[in-house]
Amino acid sequence: MHVWLLLSLFSAEPEDWQKAESVHLKNTRQITRDFIRAGEGYFSPDGQSIIFQAEEKATGNPFYQIFVMDLQNKHVRRVSPGIGKTTCSFFSPEGKKIIFASSHLDPDAKKQYAEEYRQREDERKSGKRRRYKWDFDPYLDIFESNPDGSELRRLTDAPGYDAEGSYSPDGKFIVFCSNRSGPDNLELYIMDRDGKNVRQLTHASGCYNGGPFFSPDGKRVIFRSDRKKKDHLQLYVINADGTGERALTDDLNWVQWGPYWYKDSKHIVYAGANHAVAGRPNYDLYWMNVDTGKKIRLTYAPGADVLPVFSPDGKRLMWTSTRDGRQPSQLWMADFVAPVE
Repeated sequence: MHVWLLLSLFSAEPEDWQKAESVHLKNTRQITRDFIRAGEGYFSPDGQSIIFQAEEKATGNPFYQIFVMDLQNKHVRRVSPGIGKTTCSFFSPEGKKIIFASSHLDPDAKKQYAEEYRQREDERKSGKRRRYKWDFDPYLDIFESNPDGSELRRLTDAPGYDAEGSYSPDGKFIVFCSNRSGPDNLELYIMDRDGKNVRQLTHASGCYNGGPFFSPDGKRVIFRSDRKKKDHLQLYVINADGTGERALTDDLNWVQWGPYWYKDSKHIVYAGANHAVAGRPNYDLYWMNVDTGKKIRLTYAPGADVLPVFSPDGKRLMWTSTRDGRQPSQLWMADFVAPVE
């Protein structure tokens, strides 16, 4: 397919974006409300709860903490320490443990709050938003706890950034991102569930490789990398034993990231945006067949739609969104109708 035709397919905007979304997304609803901002949510194995990151109101900490919500009664509980930064939470397959990355052991964690608030005030006064940039905080390590936050235990202690962890479907392993081999070498690693026996999965030094998830059958890992063009993330898949790595996307005008597996281990959902267009690029969600490369657009909202995940049964899709492009990000959910190929 010619590049111009491919871009036209992705850039065509329907007059009624809500109608366009309703083909694959039914009963779209907002899930989080009582936070300054919230996002990156994941379902519990039974689909009854979610774990996510959010900024609490009136705590003096402008950074994300981790929360668990019961979807039936909407009860929310913070499960992270409340100090410093946290991100990348995930339920174990049997639902008895959770993991997340936290910088609460940083002795200067609270000293960073003032600078963040200062930058926000500068944004408010100027009316200009900062360019998004992920913070590879060297004090971020992966911790395990019970789903209520009790019995917190540190799993990684290598110098540098350790985060973006998720369990294998059998619960025996955790795949994660680390720069333990050097500040510019953000590679994927797999460790045993207890943090032992760490082994390197990717070997693409001098770039970022992150956001990994095992396929539901445990055979492959999906992830993102900017190895071809700095900050222009593309999607990759690799066998769990480190063989068979290949790129799934290679349009360097686009940033394509946040991939997550569908229950069949053959399809993924992810976010993408064309950075070659004028103005601020807008992210939407796409469905892809990992083996054929066929893509189908799922969202058309005026705001950003990112970090999509499926419920274990594949019947619901949850993602982080501003929806109208004016409100802070929150978690949204819809009943999912899988495309027919």
